[in-house]
Amino acid sequence: MMPSTLLVVPRDGGAALRLPVFERPVPDDWPRLAADKGYAIAARVKDRLHVALRCDRCGCVSLSLVYTLRTAQPLCPACLCADRSSAAEAAGAVFLRRDPADTRYAIYGLPCGHEVRRQFGLIARAAAGETGIRCEVCHAGALEAEAAARDWSLVGPDPQGDPNYRLYAHTHLAAQPGEDGKAVSGAAPACGHVQRIARGNMMTGRFTCGACGQGWPVAASALYLMRFELPGHGPVVKLGFSRDPVSRLRFQLRAGPGLACELRRVIPVTSGHRAICLEKRMHVELRRLHPDAVVPPRAWRGLIRVRSEIYEGRLEPLIDAMLDRVEGEGNDRAVGEDGDEAGLAPPRPGAP
Repeated sequence: MMPSTLLVVPRDGGAALRLPVFERPVPDDWPRLAADKGYAIAARVKDRLHVALRCDRCGCVSLSLVYTLRTAQPLCPACLCADRSSAAEAAGAVFLRRDPADTRYAIYGLPCGHEVRRQFGLIARAAAGETGIRCEVCHAGALEAEAAARDWSLVGPDPQGDPNYRLYAHTHLAAQPGEDGKAVSGAAPACGHVQRIARGNMMTGRFTCGACGQGWPVAASALYLMRFELPGHGPVVKLGFSRDPVSRLRFQLRAGPGLACELRRVIPVTSGHRAICLEKRMHVELRRLHPDAVVPPRAWRGLIRVRSEIYEGRLEPLIDAMLDRVEGEGNDRAVGEDGDEAGLAPPRPGAP
């Protein structure tokens, strides 16, 4: 005998409901329609417009409209929840619940412990490895840490609505490059200026304060010596100058993470003008004394983003000695009034 009520899972996958059985005969074509779509008829419930379907895959009894059974493919809420849980697990998250306000969204738990609201489509793409799932709370912390590393602080989103920009304030101590190429605090407090800055520029340090910032010719800079291991070629070195040698190597010069490289030395210089003068003179001397040590561009093309000024690794001791002289004499005295440098290169042989 058919019971008077039946426990049925609603279409939205919520808690099971006990619904009254609608005591009317099941039309002859309904069992065939249900079987073709992976279900069996459990009973007619609630009213003439609804039917309870038992899923062939998982056995869940769910509520469906008769119209849906006749014209479309009913979805089993239990199977759908299992599929969404599997997709979330493949994407590195945990499916918690559907969003009651929008059927396209659900709430997911992330490994960091925070919950996020995301579309099912995005989770499917993340499960396929096409994208990732970003936690807003952790992302905000990362943005704040990036800003603090550059002596700024995060104010908030871009007032113009550009997702690539943020609003930052110059509120920390001004920074100068240290001997290891990292920023160390200076003595003068920052100005408190607020401006829009692209996140990419905040990460690489390629920006300046619109109020107290200086252009590169007068801003503090540094000479650097870098070493690269070129596959099939061997070690090469690069001499150059930059306001931030660490950023220069990480974000500008190295074309890919697979290239072995190292920042070997950093010599602080009082200004970009003095740094470029020193660097140009050293390159002139290196090419004059060791033209055979200049590495042709075809050896590093696609590996190092630069057009010239790459030398064989055997010149590293010579470049290191040049930097010793710059550091020992002080770069102010190494630069002459006309912008040239004195005493950077090995002494030329005297006349016979």
